[in-house]
Amino acid sequence: MGVDLLDFFDVTPTSLWLEDYSQLRALFDRWRAQGVTDLRRFLEDDPRRVAECSACIRVLKVNRHTLDLYGARDYEELAAHLPQVLRDDMFQAHVGELEQMWAGHSTFESKSVNYTLRGRRMDILLRGVILPGHEADWSRVLVAIEDVSALEEARHRAAASEQYALGVFEHSPVSLWVENFSAIRELLNEVREQGIVDFRTFTDVHPEFVERCMSEIQVLDVNHYTLGMFRAPDKATLLARLPEVFRDEMRPHFREQLLDLWEGRLFQQREVVNYALDGSEVNVHLQFSVFPGHEAQWDLVLLALTDITARKKAEAYLEFLGKHDVLTKLKNRSFYVDELNRLHRKGPFPVSAIVVDMDNLKTVNDQLGHAAGDALLRRAGEVLAKAIQKPYQAARIGGDEFAVLMPGADLRDAETVVDSINKLVELNNQFYGGPKLSFSMGFASCEEGESVEAMLREADAAMYEAKRRRNETSRTSLEADAARDA
Repeated sequence: MGVDLLDFFDVTPTSLWLEDYSQLRALFDRWRAQGVTDLRRFLEDDPRRVAECSACIRVLKVNRHTLDLYGARDYEELAAHLPQVLRDDMFQAHVGELEQMWAGHSTFESKSVNYTLRGRRMDILLRGVILPGHEADWSRVLVAIEDVSALEEARHRAAASEQYALGVFEHSPVSLWVENFSAIRELLNEVREQGIVDFRTFTDVHPEFVERCMSEIQVLDVNHYTLGMFRAPDKATLLARLPEVFRDEMRPHFREQLLDLWEGRLFQQREVVNYALDGSEVNVHLQFSVFPGHEAQWDLVLLALTDITARKKAEAYLEFLGKHDVLTKLKNRSFYVDELNRLHRKGPFPVSAIVVDMDNLKTVNDQLGHAAGDALLRRAGEVLAKAIQKPYQAARIGGDEFAVLMPGADLRDAETVVDSINKLVELNNQFYGGPKLSFSMGFASCEEGESVEAMLREADAAMYEAKRRRNETSRTSLEADAARDA
């Protein structure tokens, strides 16, 4: 059965336009004769020339689908309204079509915009071909138009969504890192294939494996907040200096991260330590997650880092206040009591203690004021802090009372420390003017099984005896001075 090509044209479910481009061909020939070589520049120099090209194109016939697409009752109505169908956004696309034909192509293609008779904007994909037998004069050109508005809208939505996601990433008020952990996954798989089951023990024995995994972290991107947080001028600098960021205190944290990955935990959060490029320590709360769809390879993971350095400093200061005397910077009574209990339970023995009483603090407060007394207390703190080295601890346990706890030390060790304190007091008095710093001290020691409390009472009694002797010596000296003056 034969097929009528005109019937086929009319029933095709694609918008088809049969057009005559012969006048356009003649116009091109005239322009070439005038010396035109760069058609685009020629048209852009005077946009009216594009309109002249359009006027050369005659629409001979359209099919039924075209009428439906553009909302026309018949060809005559569509032809009468072509200026409102072909308008606005078509200039660059039409120039592209003309360029293709100017270059001698028998087919052309472009993306453009048309409008229905009701004014609806349509994104279209236009394809044209010079029909066989008409290549010389372009008198028959078949143009197919596809409405791709839905596709373009979806593309625009996807682009907008991507732009939104990029905006959220780039301007997020936390540090975001996109990384590739696929090499680390391969290393873990290699360890499994060796029959390793206890990964924690394996990393204990092979700490270099943790180092190797750290070196395999591939950072793909970071956001703007990250640059400020890590004191980096730009992304390239930060990525080039990553070994300065991931080092030292990060290693034990990263090992725990590897242990979680070994156990299949692809979402993790922990507090870790990184380093800014200026060398400063950055405490961060890290959240690690593998992107959906990348669980098999770990080739796309997101790390969100919240800077908790200020919080950590505040916590450290609160912890300091809980264990230290603010004025002298020595340990406080609370620490002293806890340490006594610990030494009583665990030692190590022998344990020695030095009880220290600062002389004449009340007199200084009464005569010179509490500011002078506080200054003298700070000097006492300086001396004791200098004289006492770990594991020994010095604490202020009262207004003018101090104690030194010495685990693993006997009486000779305690006596050595007392001598050191006395020498430092002498140096301190040479350096500072004003009231003289003076201590009365007593010390004692106990062995395992003996009472720590009894040791403290003995040291306290020795301190009072030393104070009594000091006072007697001072009184005798004053009486002798008075007798000489008389």
